[in-house]
Amino acid sequence: MGCTLCPRMCGADRDDKTGFCGMGNTLRAARASLHYWEEPCISGTNGSGAVFFSGCVMRCVFCQNYDISALRGGADITERRLAEIFLELQDKGAHNINLVNPTHFVPQIIRSIEQARAAGLNIPIVYNSGGYERVETLKMLEGYIDIYLPDIKYFDDGAAVRLSAAPHYFDTAMAAVGEMVRQTGAPQLDENGIMRRGTVVRHLVLPNMYRDSVEIIRRVGERFGGRILFSLMSQYTPFGRVKTDPEFEKMRRRITTFEYRKALDAVVDAGLEGYMQEKSSAREEYTPEFDLTGIKG
Repeated sequence: MGCTLCPRMCGADRDDKTGFCGMGNTLRAARASLHYWEEPCISGTNGSGAVFFSGCVMRCVFCQNYDISALRGGADITERRLAEIFLELQDKGAHNINLVNPTHFVPQIIRSIEQARAAGLNIPIVYNSGGYERVETLKMLEGYIDIYLPDIKYFDDGAAVRLSAAPHYFDTAMAAVGEMVRQTGAPQLDENGIMRRGTVVRHLVLPNMYRDSVEIIRRVGERFGGRILFSLMSQYTPFGRVKTDPEFEKMRRRITTFEYRKALDAVVDAGLEGYMQEKSSAREEYTPEFDLTGIKG
Protein backbone atom coordinates (compact mmCIF):
# COMPACT_ATOMS: atom_id res chain seq x y z
CA MET A 1 0.00 0.00 0.00
CA GLY A 2 1.30 3.47 -0.85
CA CYS A 3 2.48 5.67 2.02
CA THR A 4 0.03 8.31 3.30
CA LEU A 5 1.58 8.98 6.73
CA CYS A 6 2.41 12.65 6.16
CA PRO A 7 0.49 15.44 4.41
CA ARG A 8 2.42 14.75 1.19
CA MET A 9 0.60 11.42 0.83
CA CYS A 10 3.23 10.57 -1.80
CA GLY A 11 1.88 7.05 -2.23
CA ALA A 12 5.32 5.46 -2.39
CA ASP A 13 5.56 1.72 -1.77
CA ARG A 14 8.31 2.08 0.80
CA ASP A 15 9.05 -1.65 0.75
CA ASP A 16 10.48 -1.09 -2.74
CA LYS A 17 11.51 2.58 -2.87
CA THR A 18 11.87 5.66 -0.70
CA GLY A 19 9.09 8.13 -0.11
CA PHE A 20 9.28 11.92 -0.19
CA CYS A 21 10.88 11.60 3.26
CA GLY A 22 13.85 9.81 1.69
CA MET A 23 13.25 6.67 3.72
CA GLY A 24 12.03 3.16 3.04
CA ASN A 25 10.21 1.06 5.63
CA THR A 26 13.33 0.17 7.64
CA LEU A 27 13.91 2.31 10.70
CA ARG A 28 16.96 4.56 10.44
CA ALA A 29 18.41 6.70 13.22
CA ALA A 30 21.57 8.69 13.86
CA ARG A 31 21.80 9.23 17.61
CA ALA A 32 20.19 8.11 20.88
CA SER A 33 21.38 9.88 24.02
CA LEU A 34 20.46 12.05 26.96
CA HIS A 35 19.67 15.49 25.57
CA TYR A 36 19.74 18.60 27.78
CA TRP A 37 18.67 21.36 25.38
CA GLU A 38 14.90 20.92 25.26
CA GLU A 39 12.46 22.97 27.34
CA PRO A 40 13.04 22.63 31.13
CA CYS A 41 9.89 20.55 31.57
CA ILE A 42 11.24 18.05 29.00
CA SER A 43 14.98 17.93 29.74
CA GLY A 44 14.80 18.51 33.49
CA THR A 45 18.03 17.67 35.32
CA ASN A 46 18.59 14.16 33.98
CA GLY A 47 18.04 14.89 30.30
CA SER A 48 15.53 13.76 27.72
CA GLY A 49 16.12 10.39 26.06
CA ALA A 50 16.33 11.69 22.51
CA VAL A 51 16.28 9.39 19.47
CA PHE A 52 17.07 11.27 16.26
CA PHE A 53 15.50 9.64 13.20
CA SER A 54 16.86 10.01 9.66
CA GLY A 55 14.87 11.45 6.76
CA CYS A 56 12.16 14.09 6.95
CA VAL A 57 8.73 14.99 5.58
CA MET A 58 9.85 18.62 5.20
CA ARG A 59 12.62 20.36 3.29
CA CYS A 60 13.66 23.20 5.58
CA VAL A 61 16.49 25.11 3.93
CA PHE A 62 17.89 26.13 7.36
CA CYS A 63 17.64 22.71 9.02
CA GLN A 64 20.15 22.23 11.86
CA ASN A 65 19.85 18.45 11.42
CA TYR A 66 20.54 18.67 7.67
CA ASP A 67 23.04 15.80 7.68
CA ILE A 68 20.37 13.32 8.71
CA SER A 69 17.16 14.95 7.48
CA ALA A 70 18.28 15.69 3.91
CA LEU A 71 21.53 13.74 3.51
CA ARG A 72 20.00 10.70 5.27
CA GLY A 73 22.90 9.99 7.59
CA GLY A 74 22.38 7.31 10.22
CA ALA A 75 22.13 3.54 10.44
CA ASP A 76 19.34 1.06 9.82
CA ILE A 77 17.94 -0.62 12.94
CA THR A 78 15.21 -3.14 13.69
CA GLU A 79 12.06 -2.44 15.67
CA ARG A 80 13.43 -4.68 18.41
CA ARG A 81 16.64 -2.66 18.57
CA LEU A 82 14.61 0.56 18.87
CA ALA A 83 12.70 -0.96 21.80
CA GLU A 84 16.06 -1.81 23.41
CA ILE A 85 17.25 1.78 22.87
CA PHE A 86 14.17 3.07 24.71
CA LEU A 87 14.93 0.82 27.67
CA GLU A 88 18.63 1.76 27.66
CA LEU A 89 17.73 5.46 27.81
CA GLN A 90 15.33 4.78 30.67
CA ASP A 91 18.11 2.92 32.52
CA LYS A 92 20.34 6.00 32.10
CA GLY A 93 17.77 8.08 33.98
CA ALA A 94 16.04 9.85 31.09
CA HIS A 95 12.91 11.73 32.12
CA ASN A 96 11.20 10.60 28.90
CA ILE A 97 11.73 9.07 25.46
CA ASN A 98 11.98 11.88 22.93
CA LEU A 99 11.17 10.83 19.35
CA VAL A 100 12.80 13.50 17.18
CA ASN A 101 11.37 13.77 13.65
CA PRO A 102 9.36 10.52 13.83
CA THR A 103 6.47 11.11 11.39
CA HIS A 104 7.55 8.80 8.59
CA PHE A 105 8.20 5.89 10.98
CA VAL A 106 4.99 5.98 13.02
CA PRO A 107 3.88 2.32 12.48
CA GLN A 108 7.33 0.96 13.32
CA ILE A 109 7.63 3.21 16.38
CA ILE A 110 4.26 2.05 17.70
CA ARG A 111 5.40 -1.57 17.51
CA SER A 112 8.67 -0.70 19.26
CA ILE A 113 6.83 1.12 22.05
CA GLU A 114 4.62 -1.94 22.55
CA GLN A 115 7.68 -4.18 22.84
CA ALA A 116 9.45 -1.78 25.20
CA ARG A 117 6.43 -1.34 27.46
CA ALA A 118 6.03 -5.10 27.69
CA ALA A 119 9.67 -5.19 28.88
CA GLY A 120 9.26 -2.45 31.51
CA LEU A 121 9.29 0.97 29.78
CA ASN A 122 7.27 3.31 31.99
CA ILE A 123 8.45 6.87 31.30
CA PRO A 124 6.52 9.32 29.08
CA ILE A 125 6.92 9.27 25.31
CA VAL A 126 7.47 12.61 23.55
CA TYR A 127 6.57 13.13 19.88
CA ASN A 128 8.88 15.92 18.67
CA SER A 129 8.06 17.10 15.15
CA GLY A 130 7.95 19.98 12.69
CA GLY A 131 4.17 20.17 12.98
CA TYR A 132 3.51 19.05 9.39
CA GLU A 133 1.30 16.13 10.38
CA ARG A 134 -1.85 14.35 9.22
CA VAL A 135 -4.57 14.13 11.85
CA GLU A 136 -5.25 10.58 10.66
CA THR A 137 -1.67 9.55 11.47
CA LEU A 138 -1.76 11.25 14.86
CA LYS A 139 -4.89 9.30 15.74
CA MET A 140 -2.85 6.10 15.32
CA LEU A 141 -0.66 7.33 18.17
CA GLU A 142 -3.40 7.79 20.77
CA GLY A 143 -2.44 5.84 23.87
CA TYR A 144 1.21 5.69 22.83
CA ILE A 145 2.24 9.35 23.09
CA ASP A 146 2.10 11.26 26.37
CA ILE A 147 3.64 14.57 25.29
CA TYR A 148 3.51 16.33 21.94
CA LEU A 149 6.25 18.83 21.04
CA PRO A 150 5.33 20.31 17.63
CA ASP A 151 6.61 23.36 15.81
CA ILE A 152 4.37 25.89 14.19
CA LYS A 153 6.86 27.41 11.78
CA TYR A 154 4.94 29.60 9.32
CA PHE A 155 1.72 31.51 8.87
CA ASP A 156 2.45 32.67 5.32
CA ASP A 157 2.00 29.85 2.85
CA GLY A 158 4.46 31.33 0.37
CA ALA A 159 7.19 31.23 3.01
CA ALA A 160 6.25 27.66 3.95
CA VAL A 161 6.63 26.55 0.34
CA ARG A 162 9.83 28.50 -0.31
CA LEU A 163 11.60 27.59 2.91
CA SER A 164 10.25 24.09 3.66
CA ALA A 165 8.42 22.91 0.50
CA ALA A 166 5.36 22.51 2.74
CA PRO A 167 2.14 23.78 1.12
CA HIS A 168 -0.84 24.58 3.37
CA TYR A 169 1.52 24.40 6.33
CA PHE A 170 -0.28 26.64 8.82
CA ASP A 171 -3.73 25.11 8.46
CA THR A 172 -2.19 21.62 8.53
CA ALA A 173 -0.14 22.34 11.66
CA MET A 174 -3.02 23.97 13.51
CA ALA A 175 -5.27 20.99 12.80
CA ALA A 176 -2.49 18.69 14.00
CA VAL A 177 -2.08 20.62 17.25
CA GLY A 178 -5.82 20.43 17.77
CA GLU A 179 -5.63 16.63 17.63
CA MET A 180 -2.58 16.59 19.92
CA VAL A 181 -4.38 18.68 22.53
CA ARG A 182 -7.47 16.48 22.25
CA GLN A 183 -5.35 13.44 23.07
CA THR A 184 -3.26 14.86 25.91
CA GLY A 185 -5.47 17.47 27.55
CA ALA A 186 -4.01 20.39 29.49
CA PRO A 187 -0.33 20.17 30.53
CA GLN A 188 0.41 18.05 33.59
CA LEU A 189 3.74 18.51 35.40
CA ASP A 190 5.03 16.56 38.39
CA GLU A 191 6.28 18.03 41.67
CA ASN A 192 9.71 18.62 40.08
CA GLY A 193 8.32 20.50 37.10
CA ILE A 194 8.78 17.60 34.68
CA MET A 195 5.98 17.18 32.16
CA ARG A 196 4.04 13.95 32.37
CA ARG A 197 1.40 14.76 29.79
CA GLY A 198 0.39 17.62 27.50
CA THR A 199 1.42 19.65 24.46
CA VAL A 200 4.19 22.23 24.10
CA VAL A 201 3.95 24.30 20.91
CA ARG A 202 7.24 25.72 19.65
CA HIS A 203 7.87 28.65 17.35
CA LEU A 204 11.27 29.64 16.00
CA VAL A 205 11.60 33.32 15.11
CA LEU A 206 13.21 33.67 11.65
CA PRO A 207 15.09 36.64 10.17
CA ASN A 208 12.90 39.12 8.29
CA MET A 209 9.73 37.30 9.39
CA TYR A 210 8.69 38.77 12.74
CA ARG A 211 5.26 39.75 11.37
CA ASP A 212 4.68 36.09 10.55
CA SER A 213 5.64 35.22 14.13
CA VAL A 214 3.22 37.76 15.57
CA GLU A 215 0.32 36.33 13.56
CA ILE A 216 1.14 32.74 14.54
CA ILE A 217 1.34 33.66 18.21
CA ARG A 218 -1.94 35.58 18.11
CA ARG A 219 -3.81 32.71 16.49
CA VAL A 220 -2.28 30.03 18.71
CA GLY A 221 -3.28 32.07 21.74
CA GLU A 222 -6.85 32.48 20.51
CA ARG A 223 -7.32 28.78 19.79
CA PHE A 224 -5.19 26.98 22.37
CA GLY A 225 -4.49 29.45 25.17
CA GLY A 226 -4.65 27.73 28.56
CA ARG A 227 -4.49 24.25 27.02
CA ILE A 228 -0.84 24.25 25.93
CA LEU A 229 2.55 25.57 26.93
CA PHE A 230 4.21 27.83 24.37
CA SER A 231 7.94 27.90 23.64
CA LEU A 232 9.34 30.91 21.81
CA MET A 233 12.76 30.14 20.34
CA SER A 234 15.53 32.55 19.38
CA GLN A 235 18.11 29.92 18.41
CA TYR A 236 17.94 30.39 14.62
CA THR A 237 21.38 29.72 13.15
CA PRO A 238 22.11 29.52 9.40
CA PHE A 239 22.45 25.84 8.49
CA GLY A 240 21.78 23.69 5.44
CA ARG A 241 21.13 25.34 2.07
CA VAL A 242 21.02 28.81 3.64
CA LYS A 243 24.81 28.72 3.97
CA THR A 244 25.48 28.28 0.25
CA ASP A 245 22.40 29.02 -1.86
CA PRO A 246 22.25 32.66 -3.09
CA GLU A 247 18.45 32.49 -3.02
CA PHE A 248 18.54 32.52 0.78
CA GLU A 249 21.31 35.08 1.32
CA LYS A 250 19.05 37.28 3.45
CA MET A 251 18.69 34.44 5.95
CA ARG A 252 22.42 34.20 6.63
CA ARG A 253 22.15 36.10 9.88
CA ARG A 254 20.83 35.66 13.38
CA ILE A 255 17.61 37.40 14.36
CA THR A 256 17.82 40.91 15.77
CA THR A 257 16.79 42.08 19.21
CA PHE A 258 13.99 44.08 17.57
CA GLU A 259 12.62 40.99 15.79
CA TYR A 260 12.66 38.89 18.93
CA ARG A 261 11.15 41.65 21.06
CA LYS A 262 8.20 41.89 18.67
CA ALA A 263 7.57 38.18 19.09
CA LEU A 264 7.95 38.37 22.87
CA ASP A 265 5.44 41.20 23.04
CA ALA A 266 3.00 39.10 21.01
CA VAL A 267 3.33 36.22 23.49
CA VAL A 268 2.50 38.55 26.36
CA ASP A 269 -0.45 40.02 24.47
CA ALA A 270 -1.75 36.53 23.69
CA GLY A 271 -1.53 35.49 27.36
CA LEU A 272 0.46 32.37 26.52
CA GLU A 273 2.46 30.66 29.26
CA GLY A 274 5.63 28.68 28.76
CA TYR A 275 9.24 29.36 27.81
CA MET A 276 11.20 32.11 26.10
CA GLN A 277 14.82 31.55 25.07
CA GLU A 278 17.55 34.07 25.62
CA LYS A 279 18.97 35.41 22.35
CA SER A 280 22.31 33.85 23.34
CA SER A 281 20.73 30.46 22.59
CA ALA A 282 21.61 30.90 18.90
CA ARG A 283 24.74 28.78 19.12
CA GLU A 284 25.88 25.94 16.86
CA GLU A 285 27.13 23.82 19.76
CA TYR A 286 23.53 23.08 20.74
CA THR A 287 23.28 20.82 17.68
CA PRO A 288 24.33 17.25 18.61
CA GLU A 289 26.84 15.10 16.76
CA PHE A 290 25.08 12.54 14.60
CA ASP A 291 27.75 9.92 15.14
CA LEU A 292 25.53 6.87 15.84
CA THR A 293 25.94 7.25 19.60
CA GLY A 294 23.55 4.82 21.30
CA ILE A 295 22.25 3.35 18.04
CA LYS A 296 24.15 0.12 17.58
CA GLY A 297 23.80 -2.55 20.27
